[in-house]
Amino acid sequence: MRNTFGNLFTLTTFGESHGPAIGGVVDGMPAGVDIDMEFIQSELNRRRPGQSKITTARNEPDQVEFLSGVFEGKTTGCPIGFVVRNTNQHSNDYDNMRSVFRPSHADFTYTSKYGIRDHRGGGRSSARITISRCVGGALAKLVLRKMGISITAYTSQVGDIALDRDYRKYDLSSVESNIVRCPDAEAATRMEHLISEVKADGDTIGGIITCVVKGCPVGVGEPEFGKLHAVLGAAMLGINAAKGFEIGEGFNCVTSRGSQQNDIFTSNNGKIHTTSNHSGGIQGGISNGEDIYFRVAFKPVATILQEQPTVDKDGNNTTLCARGRHDPCVLPRAVPVVEAMTAMAILDYIMLSNSTAVQY
Repeated sequence: MRNTFGNLFTLTTFGESHGPAIGGVVDGMPAGVDIDMEFIQSELNRRRPGQSKITTARNEPDQVEFLSGVFEGKTTGCPIGFVVRNTNQHSNDYDNMRSVFRPSHADFTYTSKYGIRDHRGGGRSSARITISRCVGGALAKLVLRKMGISITAYTSQVGDIALDRDYRKYDLSSVESNIVRCPDAEAATRMEHLISEVKADGDTIGGIITCVVKGCPVGVGEPEFGKLHAVLGAAMLGINAAKGFEIGEGFNCVTSRGSQQNDIFTSNNGKIHTTSNHSGGIQGGISNGEDIYFRVAFKPVATILQEQPTVDKDGNNTTLCARGRHDPCVLPRAVPVVEAMTAMAILDYIMLSNSTAVQY
């Protein structure tokens, strides 16, 4: 089982949804970085359950505890081990799922591959394990902000309620001003109402998260295997419930001609940049210094509180009505996860680029 992300900056995770704890080890973290515990905890608070009426009611403090790699408030360069204790499991809610496969969940494929699974909350396939990604991402952000690099993700679509694709039309500093994490207040209100309606029906709904990276230097990424947009795509599609990824104009570019789509180079006082950014800040797999922006599609959460036909582990037809506490829409809590995976991918490939780039 692959449990490590990254090349030079790496995160190895462990834990299950209803086990004693979620945790991980971050390796490759530069030494001497000030550990801002308030910031790191705030990143976990953005992901934690029970934060609003449109998220799961599971009530967890998600308090991170560092076990190694930090001394007197600074990183030492040694592996950073951490844990986040699970304290509010309702494992009995999953007793009726012990031998039954939830539609569109990982139950069947996990059992087929390993011959055993932890049915409580999805075990290792639960979105709760993204806690470790948020810790790793927070550490990566501490390094990136010293480089002047910022990462902002936001909910840009829920169901059929969608913002304009152009992120420049919105004040991204307002993302945290509402529980949907949408920078358009009017759209956020409609999204919230839609999620509440879906929740009342015992159903779920999907949407899209947009992410913008500002300040990434030129030259990050590899020209063959390891293209930066491919790395970001893999990082995003490794998030629970993610089903689609597009960078820059993405699928929209197919209706354009090259004369419309090409990003024209220009020079301003010797600094080269592009007059447009249809490429999304990456050309030939390598960052070009413009904003990197992409979109990630998330499906409706698989576990719904409605009766559905399914089969049990012996192949017998049956029905299942799931119990427990589940998100009606993953988008609001997935926003910090998208940022975290982006931060780790960008930092990892900056470190790789610094190890191979020509020094002038």
